[in-house]
Amino acid sequence: MKNIKNYLWPTIIALALALGIFIGGKLHFNDSPEKLFTTNSKKDKLNRLIDYIDYEYVDEIDTDSIVDVTVNNILDKLDPHSVYISKSEMSRVSENMKGDFVGIGVSFYKYRDTIAVIRTIENGPSFLKGIRPGDRILMAGNDTLFGKRLPDDVIVDKLKGKEGTAVKLTVYRPKENRRFQVTLKRDRIPIKSVEAHYMLTPEMGYIKVNRFAESTFKEFKTALRSLLRQGARKLTLDLRDNPGGYLGIAEQMSDEFLGDGKLILFTKNKKGKVDKTFATDKGVFEDKPIYVLINERSASASEIIAGALQDNDVGTIVGRRSFGKGLVQREMELGDGSAVRLTVSRYYTPTGRSIQKTYKNGNKDYYKKFTDRFHTGELVSVDSIKVADSLKFVTPKGKVVYGGGGIIPDAFVPIGSNQEEAVESLESLGFLSRFIFEHLEEDRGRYDHYGKTEFIKEFTIDDILFERFVDYSIARNIKMDFYAYEGKIKLYLKAALAEQLFSPNIYAKIKGEGDNMLQRVLELDQPTIARKEAESIESQN
Repeated sequence: MKNIKNYLWPTIIALALALGIFIGGKLHFNDSPEKLFTTNSKKDKLNRLIDYIDYEYVDEIDTDSIVDVTVNNILDKLDPHSVYISKSEMSRVSENMKGDFVGIGVSFYKYRDTIAVIRTIENGPSFLKGIRPGDRILMAGNDTLFGKRLPDDVIVDKLKGKEGTAVKLTVYRPKENRRFQVTLKRDRIPIKSVEAHYMLTPEMGYIKVNRFAESTFKEFKTALRSLLRQGARKLTLDLRDNPGGYLGIAEQMSDEFLGDGKLILFTKNKKGKVDKTFATDKGVFEDKPIYVLINERSASASEIIAGALQDNDVGTIVGRRSFGKGLVQREMELGDGSAVRLTVSRYYTPTGRSIQKTYKNGNKDYYKKFTDRFHTGELVSVDSIKVADSLKFVTPKGKVVYGGGGIIPDAFVPIGSNQEEAVESLESLGFLSRFIFEHLEEDRGRYDHYGKTEFIKEFTIDDILFERFVDYSIARNIKMDFYAYEGKIKLYLKAALAEQLFSPNIYAKIKGEGDNMLQRVLELDQPTIARKEAESIESQN
């Protein structure tokens, strides 16, 4: 027995050493035990390459940046909506989707070389401490905030901080030619996704939603309740230029309009698993007229709502064909503060149609298909939209709808002329707003006597201010036929003035007076009004 043991011990020791070497070569200290005995040559290849560059390459290299490039290249081979979010981008992306951030509650311009307050967020820290539009914020604590070389993101970082932390601001008020200090506590500042809500007519409410963030449904319900209290019996839901966001928020909003048990959508993953989402009996706007506005930049969650209503024969979709994104992403953390949004399933509207446009020829071709709409004429005429009979679906009431490349509206509204779109661009890019800010800087007191209602009904942009805007634009190399669109420009200038004097709601209400899609909604609603009047007369007889 002793001789046998002496014979086996060297073999056992040799095996243990070999096993130890094998495990040691595989071992990463973050690995779980079950991973130690597995191998994946594809992962090993990438890991070894990064290690070789890290330890052996002749020059110092930031391997983090190499990893970022590698991850992006991998995702580019998948689909256009699987994306990498670097650690540096993560905070901004998270804030936008969460719906708030911690700060002092001001919107500002970098005017000349100084922070100039455009307006304060109502009931935010700056508002409560008496900061006013036009004030200059010179310092935050010991940090200087003026100077031509100070980027906006650096300024924002100095104004942000942990919730509840105090910051002493040094402020200059030009109107009173005085400098003063004020200490305030940073607080959570909402990033509004419900941009505006107001009564479009005595019976119709209007809600504009710019994205689907965590806070969107709560904001939406608050706006909807406000409109209901004001007598809303119909609703226009504006989802134009809304790129989407959280799937669950779109499902909750759809539930407000659909009856109990109605299918909202279903998703299907690579294994064929199907998950269906149905409406409940909790909706507060069921069986009421609703108009949903979409355009070529309405995507994802916006299309879920439009598709759910259209396929259930509820409401009217107004505008132009939507973007065409029918893929669902899930955000997955990568362990170092970065994350990947990976496509995990496709979604389908209640009739079974996928509205995802093809991406088989790569991302460049995918986004080129979007710009091709400008050249094919489909933004001008509904007849130019190409549809395949194989993608034809029928709703319960017999309406024909199509899959493949977006939601085609029930009522088409063409895009404006190139010059009209140029005016829209000046407005959406903030050019008109900047001009109005500089106009107010000359004498803010001239508008002090206006109330909201009086401003909406009585104030008009005069020819003098219009001519000054034309000169301002030409001096900045803006070339267009200003006088051909004088009425529209004056209306938008008035709206921009209202936003800085009052609120985004007043801005939206004024701008809506020149909105072709809203005018189309009012036209579509006329038969409903006429029918009700006829029914009322008949009942009296």
